[in-house]
Amino acid sequence: AGKDGQEGPLLGEELPPSCSAHSGKGGSLLFDDLPPASSGDPASSATEQVSSAGSQEKGQKRKSLEEEEEKNGREELVEKKVCKGSVDILGLKGYVAERKGEREDMQDAHVILNDITEECRPLPSQITRVSYFAVFDGHGGVRASKFAAQNLHQNLIKKFPKGEVVSVEKTVKRCLLDTFKHTDEEFLKQASSQKPAWKDGSTATCVLAVDNILYIANLGDSR
Repeated sequence: AGKDGQEGPLLGEELPPSCSAHSGKGGSLLFDDLPPASSGDPASSATEQVSSAGSQEKGQKRKSLEEEEEKNGREELVEKKVCKGSVDILGLKGYVAERKGEREDMQDAHVILNDITEECRPLPSQITRVSYFAVFDGHGGVRASKFAAQNLHQNLIKKFPKGEVVSVEKTVKRCLLDTFKHTDEEFLKQASSQKPAWKDGSTATCVLAVDNILYIANLGDSR
């Protein structure tokens, strides 16, 4: 505005001239001295190698675990087959204990037959041993439980499969059903013929051991 103002330096007059990208050879940019970016960055390559190695290691571990599980599965199947085919016939010996309780007489009965193999012959070739155990819980008298104890196993022996059969399991189950039904009919016939008719009753629980298989049958509320 005045003469003095014209003679003094203006703001920014002493600053060096700015350089642009087109200022020529004499000018340098902020990042001119840095090497150009390379697609083969060592750090990036190292990361990729570590990641690849980790994936391969996980894949190998997973494969090893799967092979181990498959191997264990095969061994387990083999062990089961060996155990199933190598079990010997177990020896059986029955014992019993009884107590009369508050009643005037003992109304219960039991039967222990450790081996009735000979009585059941001729047996199917698959069967080598037969055992029989039974408990009878009498009600309203002792006659029904005693009748069952004396006759149930006799009827079972008569109805037990003789000679070869297609299915031992199905045949034995049918034998037990027929035996229970036949014994019940026999006692009812005898009880109803009495004067007065007998009112005795009994439950029945029996175990038939055929080799190493137990067939358990019950009638009434005894288990």
